[in-house]
Amino acid sequence: MKLTGLRLHNVKRFAGRGVAIENIGDGVNVLCAVNEFGKSTFFEALHALFFQPHTGTPEAVRLLRPYSGGNPLIEADIVTAEGRYRLAKQFYGGRRASVTHADSGRLVAQADEAEAFIGNLIRGGTAGPAGLLWVRQGVTGIERRSRSEEDGEKRVRESLLSSVQGEVEALTGGRRMAEISARCEEELYRLVTPMLRPKSGGLYAAALDEHEKLLTEERRLNAEVTGLRGALDKRRLALARLSELENPEEEAARRNAIAAAEAAVEAAKSHGEVWKAAEAQAALAANHHDAAKKTLDDFRAALRRAADLLAQLTEAQRRRAEALDRRASAIAENDQALADVHAAEQEERETRELLARLDAALTARDAGEQLAGLRDRLEQAEAARARIEDGEAGLALLALPEQAVERLQALEIEIAGLRAAQMATLPTFRMEYRDGVSDLVTIDAKPLPHAEDQSFAGAVRLDIAGVGALTLRSNRPPQADRALDEAEAKHRGLLASLGVGSLIAARRRLAAARDKAAELDLARQRLGDLAPKGIQHLHGEIARLAALGAGDLELKADPGQVRQHLTEAEQRVATTRNSAREASPLRSQADAAVTAAEKACATIEAELSGLEILLGPEAAREEKQHMLAAEAAARQVLRDTAESHAAPLHNAAHDLAGAEAALRRTRSVQDSVTQEKSQLRETLADLNSHIRTRSDDAVEEAWREAAEKLAAAGERVKRFETEIAVLDRLRTALTTARSSARDLYLKPVMSELRPLLGLLFDDIAIEFDEHTLLPQTVRRNGQDEDVERLSGGMREQLSVLTRLAFARLLARDGRPAPVILDDALVYSDDDRIERMFDALHRQSRDQQILVFSCRQRAFTKLGGNILQMTDWQPDRS
Repeated sequence: MKLTGLRLHNVKRFAGRGVAIENIGDGVNVLCAVNEFGKSTFFEALHALFFQPHTGTPEAVRLLRPYSGGNPLIEADIVTAEGRYRLAKQFYGGRRASVTHADSGRLVAQADEAEAFIGNLIRGGTAGPAGLLWVRQGVTGIERRSRSEEDGEKRVRESLLSSVQGEVEALTGGRRMAEISARCEEELYRLVTPMLRPKSGGLYAAALDEHEKLLTEERRLNAEVTGLRGALDKRRLALARLSELENPEEEAARRNAIAAAEAAVEAAKSHGEVWKAAEAQAALAANHHDAAKKTLDDFRAALRRAADLLAQLTEAQRRRAEALDRRASAIAENDQALADVHAAEQEERETRELLARLDAALTARDAGEQLAGLRDRLEQAEAARARIEDGEAGLALLALPEQAVERLQALEIEIAGLRAAQMATLPTFRMEYRDGVSDLVTIDAKPLPHAEDQSFAGAVRLDIAGVGALTLRSNRPPQADRALDEAEAKHRGLLASLGVGSLIAARRRLAAARDKAAELDLARQRLGDLAPKGIQHLHGEIARLAALGAGDLELKADPGQVRQHLTEAEQRVATTRNSAREASPLRSQADAAVTAAEKACATIEAELSGLEILLGPEAAREEKQHMLAAEAAARQVLRDTAESHAAPLHNAAHDLAGAEAALRRTRSVQDSVTQEKSQLRETLADLNSHIRTRSDDAVEEAWREAAEKLAAAGERVKRFETEIAVLDRLRTALTTARSSARDLYLKPVMSELRPLLGLLFDDIAIEFDEHTLLPQTVRRNGQDEDVERLSGGMREQLSVLTRLAFARLLARDGRPAPVILDDALVYSDDDRIERMFDALHRQSRDQQILVFSCRQRAFTKLGGNILQMTDWQPDRS
């Protein structure tokens, strides 16, 4: 199978429009474009066309639908050994699938038959050849993925290698070993899952459940026995402790300790209140002194800052004057440059208008020459459109639904069958004349034949000459012929609805409609050739050319000289604009300098105004400074006096915290003793109840019986575990024997991969994993490296080379499929990527390869058939 074209409409970023990639050829085909151009959209759409049913909306299909909604449509042209076909699928509204013969336009299959046709092309879905060879963006196929994806591709590789290397089965025991392995796994999986966990509903799981239940019961009974013995011990200890706590002498000592501690706390509190008042007075005096000292320091700092700001303000005013002078000079220079630009642009605009008038005159001459040909095409197109309209009207009169004709044929077959069944169930009679006598019996005034069976429905009258009349009745129920009557009624109704008299007339009319449709298609094709964009477009072109031809045809100047003059004017415009551009920064710099100078002056003046409010009038500042110094000295004296009064009280202070702690301790001792006695009495009541209950239940005898049952269940579980271990060991041994043939099994893919590796690497060997059949380790310079530890570039190169090798094996196995790489070479350096290009061309001799990439500069060296995206509109007929 090879691709020749791919078309999308209303898919992801292409909402409401269609795009196409045409002319996909043999060998290497390359589509290079920037990111977000839609390359991966084409890959995902192609994947959905081959692997997603048109009737469903799984995640892969939902991602194709644009945010604006609509119905994604995908078409692909392919070439197989049987011919060229066009595959099409539409999802969501109007969902459909079809396969059309590309050369004749004949519909080959649709709906489920079309899905089956596509399924035969890929043979195995995503686990088939296409799933193995189509590389999504960012996926190498070597990294860890979901188990289902890895198992699916592993099955394809195993099937492929087995089909091209038949000696493997003979080496590992063939079908006999497979049957043994299957029987072993069947017996094993009756007891456990593939992960060796107990299988739900199996004998092993039932034995484990029974063992677990008995173990739980034995532990419960054991806990109750242990609890009974512990309860007896706890009751003995509780009685002893309660007797100790209720000693009268200990209780009197605890009460005396509480009274002494309460007296000590009261004395400490009285002294502490006097000391706290003195401390508060000293703290207030200290706060007043600190505030007075801070006010004095702030006043002196403000005096120094005001003197500095006056000097800075004088310098800032000088700089502002200089900046204003520079800005005035820059404004004058910039205005002159802009005036020069305006004059040059006016000259250039006048010259360009003159040249446009000259070009219009030349265009009018050409339009007159083209007008006659377009008018002839318009007459032919209108004649073709008239034939199409007549054909559509005739087709509307002849058209019949094919399904209705098929239903009509089915009804006639059904009626014939019902009539045959009716005749088989009707009663019959026979008349045999003797002695040559005949024609004595008549039926409906006709002689009754000799020795012939006659059937009848309802009643029949036989006239016997010289004797009388004989009446026969079948006595059939009315409903016996209901099915036949209903079928005939449907037949008459269907003929009336179709407007025909018989099935033959309907088929003749259907054939006439098909001939008329074919003629209509030819007429439409002729109209499409004459007017690809429609008759209205031809009218518009004729009107446009007629308007152009009606212009002034006289050339009043030399176009060459005018163009030379325009070039010179454009040069003068560029020169004056550059001059204006040079002058503009000077103006901007001057404006910025003026703004900075103004801001500096305003900042200094604002700060200076704030300081003058703080300092007050300049004449009173020295006197205010002396007053603040005197206030600070007076506050220092008051502070020293308060601190000297509070110091002796602090040294003689009582330890209130210690006294309170002693009181809390003595009270807590008394409270804990009271609480403990209450808890001991409750505990004794609970223990007595528990002991009395368990003594009546015979707990120890039930525990011994449960222990014996648990031992028997444990033996049964051990027997199952032994059987499982033996079966698992046998399965491992069979798998090991099959794995020993790994080198011969991987020989075909290594034969294809070795020359490809030689193009990129020197002295390298690849070892494949026997479980996944993918590269596992790389040997270079005598050292082994895991593939997962290789660089991203080398991993993607190994991935592409491995898929190229499997592609060659698929072609040898009669299952060719195109290799599609969506940005599969992202991390490769320039030297390696050119060698990869050589490998792609080497494999493309008998293999189709499609490469999508955003690395436009690097992939120009790949060569091959360069693909382009073009606009496309689907055929809605």
